[in-house]
Amino acid sequence: MSLSRLLCLLLVISLCWFVSGGFEAHAVLRKADAPYPEGRSRAQPTGNGVKEEIPQKYEKRYQDWKNEFLATESGRRQWEVYAEDPKFTLTITISHDNRNGGGTSKYKWDDAGRLIAATITLGSRMDEGYPSPVYYPVMNSLAPGKFSPGISGSILAATKIAHEFGHVNRMAKTDGVLYRQQTRLIPVYNSILQSNGHKANDSRLIALAQQMGGTPMEIWADREYWGEANAMLYLRDRMARESFQCSLFSRIKRYVELYAKNYEERFVQIAQSTSPPYRCTWQ
Repeated sequence: MSLSRLLCLLLVISLCWFVSGGFEAHAVLRKADAPYPEGRSRAQPTGNGVKEEIPQKYEKRYQDWKNEFLATESGRRQWEVYAEDPKFTLTITISHDNRNGGGTSKYKWDDAGRLIAATITLGSRMDEGYPSPVYYPVMNSLAPGKFSPGISGSILAATKIAHEFGHVNRMAKTDGVLYRQQTRLIPVYNSILQSNGHKANDSRLIALAQQMGGTPMEIWADREYWGEANAMLYLRDRMARESFQCSLFSRIKRYVELYAKNYEERFVQIAQSTSPPYRCTWQ
């Protein structure tokens, strides 16, 4: 099999996983934002703020992770936004599925186009395991390295929680009509791609990408990097007084330049917002 055909095959497999909500634990740790066919519904959420549906056996570890997230200004601010919104319901739960990762799904918009509900599902062992740097440059930066023992436990879990909050934050600014259109057209795109011999320059695919605002992988990558930007925001606050904050950000910078150059600006802004005694640069 030629290299070009192998790459096309891998792309198709990735797209199929994306549509089915795949990307399991070790490769990238979390389920991608699965394009659920959600939207307007007769049974609208009643706006209960943050609903924590945590099985008793996970309650202790969840509280440790939550407390770590809320120990930062950015974490508290984001939590309060949803907890105090009388028209929004953010459900948080824990599952053994995708145990080292997490996922955000079940988005709902009202008739006015306002996001009114979302569900964050945390893995039961989010305090372990590191995703690939390809789409997760921030979370992977916490992994053990040649000159670093790595960061795990509650800080790692809270970083993953921040990633999921980043998805909700971004989706709150997303047009529900566009989201539903992407949900409807992504399977069509994938079907054509598989049937035409994986030719991405097919005029039908180009037209679909224009309607969706990008190819399926571009849409997915954009969502993940918004989640990672929010994870970096959490680490900016959490590591503000740590001497290794800048070296941690340097590691993030290296991965972003390697794998996410088109999305670099959202990370640069966070790095430039660090404060004394350790003001980090992005050069």
